[in-house]
Amino acid sequence: MREWQIKRRERTRQLIELGGLVVKAELVELTDDDRATLYGAFLTVAAKLQSDEREQALMHWKRKGKRAFEAESET
Repeated sequence: MREWQIKRRERTRQLIELGGLVVKAELVELTDDDRATLYGAFLTVAAKLQSDEREQALMHWKRKGKRAFEAESET
């Protein structure tokens, strides 16, 4: 397989996994699948990550995400 094909498959897999997280967080249902709303929410997160609150936000979200993954694996 050619290098560009491998990179394309890796990118496709990453995009599918990220989309899965959007679904897992129930964002599709909560926003009635409104792409503009989802995009606006992502832009809000990106702005926070570009601010002085970056480290605190990352720590908080990571902790929350780990707890959610752990709770899910226990069920």
